Amino acid sequence: MPVAAKGCRLRKGRHSQPGSIYLLTVITHDRRPAFADWRSARLLVEQLRAADETEIATSMAWVVMPDHLHWLLQLQRGSLAELVCRIKSRSSRSINLMRGEQGRLWQRGYYDRALRKDEDLKAAACYIIMNPLRAGLVERVGDYPLWDAIWV
Repeated sequence: MPVAAKGCRLRKGRHSQPGSIYLLTVITHDRRPAFADWRSARLLVEQLRAADETEIATSMAWVVMPDHLHWLLQLQRGSLAELVCRIKSRSSRSINLMRGEQGRLWQRGYYDRALRKDEDLKAAACYIIMNPLRAGLVERVGDYPLWDAIWV
């Protein structure tokens, strides 16, 4: 298996299934605040939207924080590992190209939690979009430009 593909897994035995809902957290390498630059953050957002447009996933809510991404999604096809690998590799490539840099953008692996459809998905979405407020980045959620939720 190529080295890049290994970085997209967190642990052996991880199972994902199309139709399931996941809460993902993906962290930048060394928690570098790569997305404090809005241009870099927008390139990541383009990849989230591309996953929706190509029907790999359906985004329910997401927030791009300076050093990580929280994403509530329903997987439509493929595996969670393939989706995360795609988002990480394509965003890394476009951000490095824009900055004229090379190197690692993302930490290896990712964190995920499967949610049942009967769980309060709106509460999970609220938790996600309130991150900038809890982190002290803004005083009102609406003042933070890097989030979206299907319920709002």
